[in-house]
Amino acid sequence: MKTIGYAAQTAGAPLVPFTFERRPLRPNDVAMEILYCGVCHSDLHTARNDWGWTLYPAVPGHEIVGRVTEVGSAVSRYKVGDAVAVGCLVDSCQECDHCHHGEEQFCSNGRTDTYNSPDRISGAITYGGYSKHLVVREEFVLRVPEGLDLAKTAPLLCAGITTYSPLRTWNVGPGSRVGVIGLGGLGHMAVKLAIGLGAEVTVMSRTKDKAADALALVQFQPTSCSSGGSCSQP
Repeated sequence: MKTIGYAAQTAGAPLVPFTFERRPLRPNDVAMEILYCGVCHSDLHTARNDWGWTLYPAVPGHEIVGRVTEVGSAVSRYKVGDAVAVGCLVDSCQECDHCHHGEEQFCSNGRTDTYNSPDRISGAITYGGYSKHLVVREEFVLRVPEGLDLAKTAPLLCAGITTYSPLRTWNVGPGSRVGVIGLGGLGHMAVKLAIGLGAEVTVMSRTKDKAADALALVQFQPTSCSSGGSCSQP
C-alpha cells in the first residue's frame, strides 16, 4: 500500500513529505486510515536523534486514531469502518511469558515499536502515525468507544496510558490522595484521570502560573494555594 507521511531525513532537518509503502496485510493484521495523531515529545526526541538510535528517514507518531479500511483473513475483533486507535507498539511474539502477562513491551523475542523499529518478521523499519495509513497486528489495535470525540482521543494513547497505568496499579479510587508534580502534557491528564477515579488531588508546581488551569481541571474551589503553587481540594 503506497502512502504518504512526514519524515525527518536527518537530525537537523525539518519534517518533510515522504512517500513510502506500507507492508501487505498478514492474516492477523488490521489496516487503518489515520485521521488524527497526537504530538508527543518523544517524537521530537526521535526526529532529532536525542537518544542516539534514530534510523533515518524517521516518521514519528504513536498516538494514532483512525478507521479500519481492511482486515486480514484471521482478524475477528474488527471490521471495516470501525473507529480504532494504536499506541506505542504494533507487534510482539505473543508467545513468551511477558506477552502472556500483558507486558508485550518486555517481549522476550523483541517487540516492534510503532516507528523506528525493525519489523519482527521482515526486518524493515517501521514508520509511525505522521502518515495517512497504518498496518498493525490485531492485538495492538484498540476500539474507540462510541461517542468519544476522535479529534480529542489521540493523546490517550501515550499521555493517557502513561498516567492511567500507575493509578490503576495502585488501585486509586475514593479515599485516595494523589499528588501530581507539574501540569504539562502528562500532568493535566493525571489530574483528570485521578479526579475521575474519585481521588483527592494536589497539584504541585514551581510557580503559581498553573493554579488557574489546575482548578479548572478539577472544578473545585480550594481552601488555599501555597506560595510554591500547590493547590489542594478541601
